[in-house]
Order: sequence, then structure tokens, then C-alpha cells
Amino acid sequence: MKRLLTGLQPSGTLHIGNYFGALKPFVDMYGEYESHLMVVDYHALTSLRKPEELRANIIEVVKDYVAAGVDPKKAIIFKQSDVSQHTELAWIFDCLVTVPFLMQGHAYKDKVAKGLEPNAGLFTYPMLMAADILLYDTDVVPVGQDQRQHVEYAREAANKFNITFGQTFTEPQEKIFDSVAVVPGTDGQKMSKSYGNTIPLFGTKDEITKAVMSIVTDSSGDRPEHVYAIHKLVRTENELAPLYEENKGSYKVLKEALIEDIENLIAPMREKRASISDEDVKQILKDGAQKARERAEAKMKEVRQKVGVTL
Repeated sequence: MKRLLTGLQPSGTLHIGNYFGALKPFVDMYGEYESHLMVVDYHALTSLRKPEELRANIIEVVKDYVAAGVDPKKAIIFKQSDVSQHTELAWIFDCLVTVPFLMQGHAYKDKVAKGLEPNAGLFTYPMLMAADILLYDTDVVPVGQDQRQHVEYAREAANKFNITFGQTFTEPQEKIFDSVAVVPGTDGQKMSKSYGNTIPLFGTKDEITKAVMSIVTDSSGDRPEHVYAIHKLVRTENELAPLYEENKGSYKVLKEALIEDIENLIAPMREKRASISDEDVKQILKDGAQKARERAEAKMKEVRQKVGVTL
């Protein structure tokens, strides 16, 4: 089987945009690969300076993925900081690439433009991500369109190392989910916590109701487009056609139908999530770290020999 790796951002409460944009596509495909799910806690340190919040987020994101359908027995779920080989390899890559090369990073420029501190970790972030990917001879990396460059950077790091020290790393390919469009928020913009326009993934029915009822509607047409854009992620357009035809202009009825459909989707996952304890998550991460370290160390032994630090 080909190997797949994805990073789980420990960034707090997920919303349905996260689910349809990244989580569900991953759940649908991970069983086809030898899959690795890594909680990227060291990446989070580029912007998050609240230890207790980070600890809580790590636990929560693992619960989210397991509740959404990822089986820990079928994927290696681990924490980045539990595998020291990631930062070791990142340093080696830092010594191979140039500052002008890293300055081309879209994510770095975008985050600095938004006021994020331009710390060195944020600047060299692509090489840590390259190490994340290349340590496991990863074949496929599922990413959003805006993260394509990170995989390109990983290929470049692999290529530079292979040319300098001999063939060592597999050059990974990105998997872009073109079928999943941007999930709109309650105001019609992209759903994002920073915009305050989200529908919580594991929220209560009351929380879902409040969010859906706040969706901005366009009174100029028969169909509320923002409501419909979210609804067609939950049910097919063929299923929705008679509902929207019979309730032209009845925005409240259509919002209530969306609430019920989201609740039917989320309720089983919410129930499963409630059954997962913090101790369950710690055991999952402990087991995953052991497997990940074995693979990472095997690759690093080869890397150390190639670069000349092994005597």
C-alpha cells in the first residue's frame, strides 16, 4: 500500500467547514493507504503561546477525528513532539535550502501581512513540514489548494538532499480535493472561526439551530442561496430539488430542514465523541508514537550515515 500522511492542526473547536473541507474527505480515503495522522503541535508554537490551551486542543482534535470515523487500529495517530526525528531532519533541510527560497513561501507572507509575528519558526515552517512528510517515505499528502506549495517545498527538499547525498527520499505528491468547494459560512463568506460565521461540528442541537437561523438570506430570489450552498453538502441536489421547489420563499422552513439534516449527520458522531475519554486519547497517541518513532528512526539512521555524522 502507498503511504499517506496528513497533519492535524490542534487549533480548537472544529466547524462543519472543517468537516466537509478536510475531515470527511480524509475519512473516506484513509483506509486505501498506510495512513499516518500527526498532531502538529510544534507547528502550533509559531503562533500559540498558551500551554494549557495547546494541551487541550491536542486531546480535542484526536477525539474529533476518531469520532468522525478514523479507526486508530487502521491508522498511526501520533503527536509530532513525540518523534524528535522531525526536528532533527528539519535542521538538516534548513542547511540545504536558501533564505531566498524560503522567502517565496505564500503562507509566511500571508500570515505576516495579517499581523502575525515573523518569528524564525514561522519562516522555516516549510522545512519542518518537509521533514514531517519525508520521514515516512510518504507517497500522498491530502491538502487544500492553498497548501499545495508546502508539498512542492517537500519535493524540493527531497530533491536537494538526493542530489547532494544520494537517493534517499521519496518525492511525495499532493492530493487536492477539487470536488469540495469552499464551504460558506453563515454570512456567505468562507466559513472560518476568524470570521465568526461557523456552524459547530459537534455542537448541541440548540447551538446548530442558533447558527443556522443566523444565516444571511437574500430576499430577492425564491431560494436562499447561502442556506442551499450548505444544504447541498449534507444531501444531494436531486434530493433537495423538491424541498426547495415546494418551499419557494419559505426561508424559515428551509432553514429548519437544514437544521434537521445537520443534526441527523452530527448526532451519531457527537455521541461517539462523548464516549472517548482523555485517557483513551493519550493511549492512542502513545501507541502511535511508538510506531512512528520506529519508522522515523530507521530513516534517520540512513540520513545520518549519508550526511556523515555517523562514525
